[in-house]
Amino acid sequence: MEIELHHIHKRFGPVHANNDVNLTFHGGRIVGILGENGAGKSTLMKILSGYQPADSGEIHIDGQRVIYHGTQQAIQHGIGMLQQDPLDVAAFTVLENFIYGQPGGQQLPRKAAAEQLSTISRRFGFELDPDTPCYHLSIGQRQQLEIVRLLALGVKTLILDEPTTGISAEQKQILFDALRELATKDGMSVLLVSHKLEDVIALCHEVAVLRAGRVVGAKEMPATTRQLVTLMFGQELAPQTRTRENLQGRPEAVRLDGVTLRGKRLSVENLSLSIRAGEVIGLAGLDGSGQELLLRACAGLVKPASGRLYLGGHDMTGQSYRQFLAQGVAFGAAGRLEEGLVGGLTLTEHIALITETNTVIDWGRARQHTADQIKLYDVRGRPESRIETLSGGNQQRMLMALMPQKPLLLVLEQPTRGLDVDSARWIWEQLFTRQATGAAMVFSTPDLDELVTYSDRILVFYSGQVYEVKDATRTTIDELGRLIGGHFEEQTQ
Repeated sequence: MEIELHHIHKRFGPVHANNDVNLTFHGGRIVGILGENGAGKSTLMKILSGYQPADSGEIHIDGQRVIYHGTQQAIQHGIGMLQQDPLDVAAFTVLENFIYGQPGGQQLPRKAAAEQLSTISRRFGFELDPDTPCYHLSIGQRQQLEIVRLLALGVKTLILDEPTTGISAEQKQILFDALRELATKDGMSVLLVSHKLEDVIALCHEVAVLRAGRVVGAKEMPATTRQLVTLMFGQELAPQTRTRENLQGRPEAVRLDGVTLRGKRLSVENLSLSIRAGEVIGLAGLDGSGQELLLRACAGLVKPASGRLYLGGHDMTGQSYRQFLAQGVAFGAAGRLEEGLVGGLTLTEHIALITETNTVIDWGRARQHTADQIKLYDVRGRPESRIETLSGGNQQRMLMALMPQKPLLLVLEQPTRGLDVDSARWIWEQLFTRQATGAAMVFSTPDLDELVTYSDRILVFYSGQVYEVKDATRTTIDELGRLIGGHFEEQTQ
């Protein structure tokens, strides 16, 4: 299956998201789609997969022009897309989600559907229990379910948008093995939108690079990280660094005394922890190992089953999220549109929610404040832009604009999720301006380089157990990898 994109244009107001894009994709190849945040990658893939129409241009499949409206017609032409956040129905079981959207829908024989689900899953080593509700699945398992569903629908071109964000190393290896098999054995086209250059280097046969909506380069693999960065940004980037300060004598920002946190699948027992003002604590572990419980407890979203939690010397045990906010906690969720931002609202309306505390909103003041924040944080959008029309990187910049300047504690789930290397560094610069005022920080990330570079201490979670790396500067990526795999005893001998 050969796909050709001819002169694709797409505008969102003054933003020319795709500007005369011409690309060809061949069967049996895995192609990396690269570019900085806002370069137009996701927009182009959504056009190709039917999620949104192009303003102009043509799509050709095997030499024939095709026109389709919506994702179902795109799938009928053999093109399916796995979104960064899989589009499943949380309350449905795995089997119900697998059936959902197929011709015949809920009228399909459940036994036959279950057999098809099992057959495809076994082929790729996916472990999917058909009776498990989707809200019990990890991000990696939800991705596997969506891939199986798309394969059952007969797609020949599979598009994946940041598929390794938030999944474990083991799940990533299973995913990569499946994608290689689909390309080499089934002759499928696999298009991988990713900011993780190590994934592109490990997986792709070639890359296409977009910058400001235009195709600026293409390259056959292999290639080095340095070469790909230069293609993306037009220059090399300096290594990531952080200057650490002596925290002795700093006041205590957070203290947990014998705290037990209970989740749906595991518990973190009897955790004691003290965090000083200005200290940065990184949380590592496979998805669902318990780090999410600690983050949300520090933000007041999970209440301890036992023990005490203090902020700035105040006992906050059992207090509400609103009371934690009043105490100076700022929480940044990994799910930007699910928890951090409000879909359907404009940038001005988001700013007004934070800054306009009177009964009557001064919209002129709110718009001016929004314009100022857009300029300060270099957001590619306008005050009247709806938040969901922004790229992931610009949504993350908007989240930074909404955070208080002098918080007591920053609680951050994957703060650079889905961001290119330059945008990720910019986010950290903004975070450290707050840390310089005395804000403590607790953050999670699957990026081990990020943990080592930016943390003072690292807490590694494995099935509810916690191991503390007391000095992040004295650990290595390999040591962290072993700890994440549960090999705590090797570090205590």
